[in-house]
Amino acid sequence: MRPAVLFILITVMLDSMGIGLIVPVMPDLIQEIQGSDLGTAALWGGILSTTFAVMQFLFGPVIGGLSDRFGRRPVLLISLVVMALDYLVMAVAGSIALLMLGRIVGGITAATQSTANAYMADISRPEDRAANFGLVGAAFGLGFVLGPLLGGLLAEFGTRAPFYAAAALAALNAIFGYVVLRETVTDDIRRPFRWKRANPLGSFRQLGRLPGLGPLLIVFFLYQLAFMVYPAVWAYFGKERFGWEPATIGLSLALFGIMLAIVQGGLIRWVLRLLGERGTVVYGHLIDVAAFLAIAFVTSGTIALILTPIAALAAVITPALQGIMSKAVGPDAQGELQGALTSVTALAMILSPMMMTSAFAAFTDTNAAVYMPGAPFVLSAGLIVVGLVVFVAYPPRKTAPVEG
Repeated sequence: MRPAVLFILITVMLDSMGIGLIVPVMPDLIQEIQGSDLGTAALWGGILSTTFAVMQFLFGPVIGGLSDRFGRRPVLLISLVVMALDYLVMAVAGSIALLMLGRIVGGITAATQSTANAYMADISRPEDRAANFGLVGAAFGLGFVLGPLLGGLLAEFGTRAPFYAAAALAALNAIFGYVVLRETVTDDIRRPFRWKRANPLGSFRQLGRLPGLGPLLIVFFLYQLAFMVYPAVWAYFGKERFGWEPATIGLSLALFGIMLAIVQGGLIRWVLRLLGERGTVVYGHLIDVAAFLAIAFVTSGTIALILTPIAALAAVITPALQGIMSKAVGPDAQGELQGALTSVTALAMILSPMMMTSAFAAFTDTNAAVYMPGAPFVLSAGLIVVGLVVFVAYPPRKTAPVEG
């Protein structure tokens, strides 16, 4: 494996670790700052996640366009440096307002994975892109394993400790990248930066000119909307349903991440050979529906821990969809595509936390007509069904590259 590729995978892994480090402590941190109950803390958690996502939605295409113009290397390194500073701000935050400021800055610069995917597209043959996107997803999954585990352990030293650790990881990774990362954007594929395309509407409009790509973006959006149930309510769901402490929440997320890494790092190649990209997307949707419904109604914490890694079997959806869409655009627009997908994901992050935390709060309220902490997972299952219907109804077609 080339050192630059190794750095890209480590970059995504450490980025994921930084996110996962703070997940186990967020309920306690918000309650500590606000002096509120768990349901109110969940709502504030949703607001903070939405704020982060709004910035990603607005700036995702900007970051993608900048990486097509100036290269992947400066975008990655600057993002990591600002990310380290952002975690330090959150580590000392004593109010929701300061936490929100941290999420605003972090959302603007959190383009690491999309830029990493653009890098992988640069160095991959079209037929290999889905599998290589899977490697990026596997690195993210590995970070998802290590992050919550460390976060749960560091929580024993206080709710601020994971933020300092995340800042240190981001800073060290920036130094490593400065030493080993080489640029992949050459003059042959470099493209001028244009503001009319460096915004979500302009980017979607440009990509929407490709026949068949619109339905794929909708499917990608619905999947992300449903998948966000995990970061949005998993910590609150585990604490409410099973009485889990931060360490157990970290363990459950680690189990999910281990299987995510196995699926996207190895299993996806076998599934792609067996089913093709289209069949892989269908398979992933079917697994997700079953997993969400099972988690929604489980009453045993032990069974929930068993179901958690099984749910990760659906993780083949994202790289398979990315592979299909990446073939539809030219080599000079891979950053733009990944920036648009970042905006699609961010739009899901804007809507999903509020949807999921509101459903959680409504169905766990003392006056709720029906007590159902798993209600957000029922909602996610419904979204996955809609996505599958759209994907089957509008088969992807071969298309010409986007013109500059």
